[in-house]
Amino acid sequence: MLALDIRNLNKKYPHFQLKDVSFQLEKGYIMGFIGANGAGKTTTIKSILNMVRMDSGEVHILGKNIVEHEIELKQEIGCAFGGVDFYTRSKMKTLTHVIKKFYKNWDDETYYNYLRRFKLDENKKIAELSAGMKVKYNLAIALSHGAKLLVLDEPTSGLDPAARDDLLDIFQELVLDGEISILFSTHITSDLEKCADFITFIVNGQIIASSEKNEFMESYRLLSGNESQLNRVKERLISYKINSFGFTGLIHSRDFDSSSDIKATTPNLEEIMIYFAKKEDMHV
Repeated sequence: MLALDIRNLNKKYPHFQLKDVSFQLEKGYIMGFIGANGAGKTTTIKSILNMVRMDSGEVHILGKNIVEHEIELKQEIGCAFGGVDFYTRSKMKTLTHVIKKFYKNWDDETYYNYLRRFKLDENKKIAELSAGMKVKYNLAIALSHGAKLLVLDEPTSGLDPAARDDLLDIFQELVLDGEISILFSTHITSDLEKCADFITFIVNGQIIASSEKNEFMESYRLLSGNESQLNRVKERLISYKINSFGFTGLIHSRDFDSSSDIKATTPNLEEIMIYFAKKEDMHV
């Protein structure tokens, strides 16, 4: 069963549009959602949650249309957004007391387990929490009402490496039994290299690719060589940089002759994003 099924999502703003955004997330997996700032990640996420009215397209969560079953489905969805501030003067426990009334499957025992796991003191005011603690509080709430789909928008931004690593371990634990699925939008691509099963890549409002993580990275090659080698492949490169040794450039694997003498390696997620951003700059 699909945890998330997005079909032909369109949303037009004066200076930006989502164009035919489609991708699917199988139950029990983590999908990394990547793209430069302004590429459409947050607009897509808000459309998934029906916080933004789509011009056209459909979003199905756990087999049901979000527009038709919004109240029911939001019991099944947990959200954590980086950089969201609650009522900062309230104590954590005061806020939780209000929030839990909205969820019919709220479980106090699960909630207190996560507070212990995250080392959160519920008597602290929201204003006293670090960026990392706020994200963990967000997550503790999301996980305490039996959510089957977690939608995380930049949840690790502002966290130190140890705190991020702890969160990634938690995400991987959560999907182990195949019941929970995670859509994880971030610009910290190394996090996704550690924990994501699938990658969906959005550029300028359009999905460039959505596939298994290693398959996605293997579909590109990072080339490096001298100027004469550049001239042989320049037309086929997505984009390239000139340096003192010659050039480095990104190419689709299908467009590269592997018997060539040009040095080729598999790029990481960050390198793929950087060269696509460079392509956009070259076309401006």
